[in-house]
Parts: sequence; C-alpha cells; structure tokens
Amino acid sequence: MDYSKVFNAAIDRLHEEGRYRVFIDILRNKGAFPNARCFAGHNGPKPITVWCSNDYLGMGQHPKVIAAMEEALHDVGAGSGGTRNIGGNTHYHVDLEHELADLHGKESALLFTSGYISNEATLSTLGKILPGCVIFSDELNHASMIAGIRNSGCEKQVWRHNDLEHLEELLKAEDPATPKLIAFESVYSMDADVAPITEICDLADKYNAITYCDEVHAVGMYGPRGGGITDRDAVAERVTIIEGTLGKAFGVMGGYIAADKVIVDVIRSYAPGFIFTTSLSPVLVSGVLASVRHLKQSSEERDAQHAAAAFLKKSFADAGLPVMPSVTHIVPLMIGDPIKAKRISDTLLAEYGVYVQPINFPTVPRGTERLRFTPGPNHTEAMMTELTAALCEIWERLDLRKAA
Repeated sequence: MDYSKVFNAAIDRLHEEGRYRVFIDILRNKGAFPNARCFAGHNGPKPITVWCSNDYLGMGQHPKVIAAMEEALHDVGAGSGGTRNIGGNTHYHVDLEHELADLHGKESALLFTSGYISNEATLSTLGKILPGCVIFSDELNHASMIAGIRNSGCEKQVWRHNDLEHLEELLKAEDPATPKLIAFESVYSMDADVAPITEICDLADKYNAITYCDEVHAVGMYGPRGGGITDRDAVAERVTIIEGTLGKAFGVMGGYIAADKVIVDVIRSYAPGFIFTTSLSPVLVSGVLASVRHLKQSSEERDAQHAAAAFLKKSFADAGLPVMPSVTHIVPLMIGDPIKAKRISDTLLAEYGVYVQPINFPTVPRGTERLRFTPGPNHTEAMMTELTAALCEIWERLDLRKAA
C-alpha cells in the first residue's frame, strides 16, 4: 500500500471538485469588528471587512466581555485544571449554568466545550439510555446532531425538512409504546429558515415523544431575553431539551443543554463527551457569563442586527443578485457551483477587502453552493452598499446570471 499516494489523491479530488477548503489567516481588530487584518498572500497585513463571522452580535469584542475575561485571568489563571469531576469545576461554571437554565426557563443546564460536543454527547447518550428509542431527525440537521444520532445506535427516521405531515406519518407508524425523540433546529443556518416549533411540540404531545431543539443559530438573537426562537415564540417550556452554543451570538466558546434536573443529571453522569473532557477555561466562562447577562437585559444588539440583515437582503434583491429567501439574520447568496463560489470569494478578498467564505458540499448539497453573509450590528449601511456594488461588478465580469 502506497499510503502517500492515497492521501494525495484524496486531496487532489477536493481540488478538482473546487471544494478544497482554505483557512484565512486574519486577526480581528479589538473593538472595531467587523474590521480585521488579513496576512494571506500579502507583504504585510491588509485591512479587510469580515462578512461571514458567527460572532453575530460582535459580543466577542464587547467591553464587558473583555473586562470579565481579563478579571478572571488575573483572579484564577488560565486553565480550568481538568475535567469537571477532577479539578475543573469552578464557581464560574456553576454560575453560568444557572444563568443558562434561567435563560430558557429550565431547571438545570450543563456546559460542554463546544456546540458540536453538546449535540453529539447528548443525543448519543439519550439514545443509549432510552431502550429501543427511535430518533426522528429533520433532514437538514447539523452534522453534530447526525453524529450523535448515529453514535446512539438507535433506529433513525429522517423526515423531510420542516414537513409536519411527513413527521406525523413517521410517528404514527411507530408502536405507541416505543420511546421517541424528535430532533430539529430552530434556525437552519444554510437555508436561513425557521422550524415550526409549536406544531412539532403538538405532534410530540400527540405521539408521546420528547423533543430536542438545537438553538445554536438563534440564542442571543431572538426573544425578549435572547433565549432564541423558543423564547420569541413562548414555547421553551414545551421543548424537552434545548441545546445552544456560546461561540456565536454570545461571542466566546462552548456549548450547553438546558432541561429538567433529571435529564441534565443523566447526561452529566453518562456522556463520555462530557465526563472525559477538560472543562472550559474559567476565563472563557467568565466572558460568556458577562455576555449572557448583558444580552438578557439589552435588545440594542438584536435590533441593530435584524435591521442590518433586512437592509442587506433588500440591497441584494434590488440589485438582482440571487439572494435566497430568508426570515432570519442569515443572508445566503446562491451560486450553485463550487468553483465559481470560490472565485467570487477570492476576488472579493483580493480586490475589495471583503471576506466571505464559500459554502460547499458536504455542508450543503452539490449544486447549491453559496456565499453566506451574516451582517451584524456593526456593519453599516455604507459597508453594505459597497458590498452590493462589488458583487454586481464581479457578476458582470464573470458573466453570471442575475435573479429574474
């Protein structure tokens, strides 16, 4: 076996298909997001504007967050000291779990090192604990949810995206005595649409299922206190388990679940992805704590973000650019070809100082490659007008089709 030949061929395939991923080399400018410096392919750092960050509200740059992290660093040092069971359970972790439980109106919450791990660890553990469980998964669920369901060893039923009739058909076909779990997201980050959570909960009640809602692209940004779509639609109490991230709207790092005490205790006690992982640094946890507390009280960032998203959608549509329908803060621009998507992205960065990463397979299906813009409260209307003009120039240069 020529191992090098196999590995090189695998990389060559990605290049040929136009979906080889290049990680940009940048530094964000503290207090000036979305402004950053790009080091790739330049003699010195080049100023750029970031348009694809998941730090949706710019909270990673917020003075309260930075001050809290600096205070924690000087108070307790850098690392947590180990797993939560052995040395890594700090008062910061306890406080944050209380805040997150309160955010979602749940009895308890549990921190993980990332949103991916919280999904994988929780879903895989639930499937092992519930005998004969069948998990009903929306077809557009995130890779972390799919991994968790696969690792649970459960039977999986995939229902067509947001199709309540199909979901009910699958639920109805199962034995009423079979444990059932419905797993879905609130905001789907690639198509920018929202799940019908109330109706999903109605079906869960009707067929005696529990529900698992991934709110990672919604927490902080929707609802009067930033609890997500379940907060906005006042249905959090009906969802069995709410999962969220601390690395997007809250601007730092980590993931969590919120549920009743017994469910959280089961995951805490049985999930290897929680038990055997060094806990989040208290410096990070302190920053998240400041961010969550701020966004519970402040709607300023949410309001500005929603206004920016509305402006950019209209700007793209008025210019005839193929903006996909969106009822959320995410603004996807359909390209439909990985090579063209990469070329547009490269041109924007090299010539206009605009950074937006192309989204290719397997994140989205082949033929639906896109650019995904996430305007936030600090993207100005002038920035968005300039971005639209740059895209129109590139569309004309590459002779790309505009929207009808």
